[in-house]
Amino acid sequence: MTVSDQSWLQQVLSDIRPLDAEIMEEAARRLDQLTKPPGSLGRLEEIAKQLAGIHGEVMPELTRKAVVVMAGDHGVCEEGVSAFPAEVTPQMVLNFLNGGAAVNVLSRQTGADVVCVDIGVNAELSHPLLRSRKIRMGTANMAKGPAMTRAEAEAAVMVGVELARELAGEGYRLLATGEMGIGNTTASSALLAVLGATDPAAAAGRGTGIDDERLRHKQAVIRRAIETNRPEASDPLDALAKVGGLEIAGLVGLILGAAQSRIPVVIDGFISSAAALVAARLAPLSVSYMIASHLSQEQGHERLLTEIGLTPMLRMDMRLGEGTGAVLAFPMIEAAVRIMKEMATFADAGVSGAAEREGI
Repeated sequence: MTVSDQSWLQQVLSDIRPLDAEIMEEAARRLDQLTKPPGSLGRLEEIAKQLAGIHGEVMPELTRKAVVVMAGDHGVCEEGVSAFPAEVTPQMVLNFLNGGAAVNVLSRQTGADVVCVDIGVNAELSHPLLRSRKIRMGTANMAKGPAMTRAEAEAAVMVGVELARELAGEGYRLLATGEMGIGNTTASSALLAVLGATDPAAAAGRGTGIDDERLRHKQAVIRRAIETNRPEASDPLDALAKVGGLEIAGLVGLILGAAQSRIPVVIDGFISSAAALVAARLAPLSVSYMIASHLSQEQGHERLLTEIGLTPMLRMDMRLGEGTGAVLAFPMIEAAVRIMKEMATFADAGVSGAAEREGI
């Protein structure tokens, strides 16, 4: 299967099917039989029905879960858009692999695995736990030309698709998106500006914590990148190649591959949501497989989620990335499954239901 031949992508997109409506109805009936007023557990009930429809089981087993941290560098960093130098990307990748980052701490707490992928780090990395899928040594400077070729963008998407299939084969039943790449809020903001028809001043935020002057510069760089490359809003892959990033493209593929494999995928913050927007534009049905974890501090994040049609579960004022917000949402998602499995029905508990109380 060659990347230049888009038949592979069309096959992936055509394999993404609607959720199992019958199983979701069965799950809804069970929820209404549990010892509580109908709908009183709010989003937990919605998530329980969504998980049932994805897995095709009223009470699915979320036995293994992982956050996939895609890592790649960005040539646009040479424009001075970040508070941190590009050298931080490979340093943080090694930190992930050695278990010292925030996402590692939170993953240990929630019983999740961290899967770290080098898809475009501008350094040679070697570690027993690293999944090396490097497409190229970072993207080009999008302010001067396309971040990557369309073929490279397609190859990066395919990396994510294949990884989702691998993880499904390894028994993972719940995935989350994570990323690392200095400069990637600039690329994500550019994607929002193009695909969401949003002015760069509203799309781009402070990222790693830049000041007002550098923020204005970052927004100007995004304008220049869009003017230079003229990405097509009607062609998500064109936008991804011209103003996106390798790790963003990898997450696009991970989301599509998860949907193809009928696995729910928890979307992290701003960068992950930019990938989710591209995936949604390529395959609208993939949105049914997404769960938005949190609303970040990055100013364009709420607009991204609105464009996709997702509602975040948490608001923690976070802006770290790495998949940290998504991992925090894991216990709530698992709680929805436990409610279905462990909560007694009115009949089991010998409690009068609403129909009995009303004399029906």
